Amino acid sequence: MTKTIAVSNTPFIKEDVVSEQLSAIDHELVPIETGDTDAIVEADPNAVILDVNTGVTAELVSQLDNLEIVARAGTGFDNVDVEACQEAGIPVVNVPGYSTNEVSTHAFSLLLACRRTLVEYDRDVKQEEWNWMPNRTFPRFYGSTLGIVSFGTIARRIAELTEGFDLDLVVYDPYVDEEVADEYDAEIVEFDELLERSDAVTIHAPLTDETHHMFDADAFEKLADHAIVVNVGRGGIIDEDALYDALVEREIFGAGLDVMEEEPPIGSKLLERDDVVLTPHAAWYSADSHLDLNETVSQDVLRALQGEEPENTVEPKGW
Repeated sequence: MTKTIAVSNTPFIKEDVVSEQLSAIDHELVPIETGDTDAIVEADPNAVILDVNTGVTAELVSQLDNLEIVARAGTGFDNVDVEACQEAGIPVVNVPGYSTNEVSTHAFSLLLACRRTLVEYDRDVKQEEWNWMPNRTFPRFYGSTLGIVSFGTIARRIAELTEGFDLDLVVYDPYVDEEVADEYDAEIVEFDELLERSDAVTIHAPLTDETHHMFDADAFEKLADHAIVVNVGRGGIIDEDALYDALVEREIFGAGLDVMEEEPPIGSKLLERDDVVLTPHAAWYSADSHLDLNETVSQDVLRALQGEEPENTVEPKGW
């Protein structure tokens, strides 16, 4: 029997790779526009392979009679009702480790670009302004304190990448034991202490009720005026209006954002700021990670459709 697989029509998902990985079974790929749940219902697929912007609600699950697996082509699954899927006996899978090196490297690159005002220097030189003395002085990166919010795999890789810079690492993550932090010579602290001690902060948390807008006006006020904030987690963790105000009032030095509340951020006031470095949710990308993503998610779909247990099943959780 031919298996129907609804696939988000997005560059994230390489249909040729998916089809090749599923070649062991008779299948049909049905492209679905991002966010078009009506088209998913119409296809009534055996599997869905979705981009990060297409959610799966309990209502959607209840309308799909043949669904055998929900596959997120990425790490995040905050807009998938995992509990509803579980109650319906439908596994949810993601691809947790495909871009660890890419995201950690990107976060570190944003941090250094902001600290060294590389974008501003670049713009000045291209406008034929040759001035090494910046409009705003900034401190030395070496020997500073880096705050890390959520200490999962990517954040731990950042801890490894920064070893040569003699940084003090402080971590806020209520779900990580001190023994784990000790392995990376990091200190677990409360959130307010992290803000008060950090010269820069990198954010790696998922978006939950706990983390939504945790970087608000009060948080920015607690940071040093030379502090950098880098976000490669989820856009909703930062209150962008509060961030804008903090930058205007010089409460912090700058920000590097790969994720934003609205993507793309059309009309955002942050687009006007030279002290904000923005990238288009691209931290995950390399040619290798793109291939890994598609091969891994497809292999789990194949396992499920062949009656086997997927390898990357996710569970409902906090962060």
